[in-house]
Amino acid sequence: MEKTLNRIHPVSDPKATYFLQVSWEKDLGTGFGLLLSDCQCAWTGAVSEADISREAADIEMDREKYVEELRKALIAGEESAGKYNFVIS
Repeated sequence: MEKTLNRIHPVSDPKATYFLQVSWEKDLGTGFGLLLSDCQCAWTGAVSEADISREAADIEMDREKYVEELRKALIAGEESAGKYNFVIS
C-alpha cells in the first residue's frame, strides 16, 4: 500500500492547517482511502473504483483524465501547489 501525507490550507479557512493522507493499493483509479486531520480531530473516508467512474461520468470527463486530476490534487504535493483549492465544510 502506498501513502502520501500533505499539509493543506483550505480557502474556506486559510489560517487553518489540515493534514491529508491518501492511501491506495495499485493506483488511484482502483480506489483510495482518505484521512483528514486538524490535529484535534480526524475524519476518514473511502472512494471506490465505481465512485471514481461515476464522478467522471457526472462531469463528462474521460475517466483516465479524471484520475490524473485526482492524482495532481491529492498526492502530487509541491508540483501542484497553488493549482488546487480545498474547502472544508
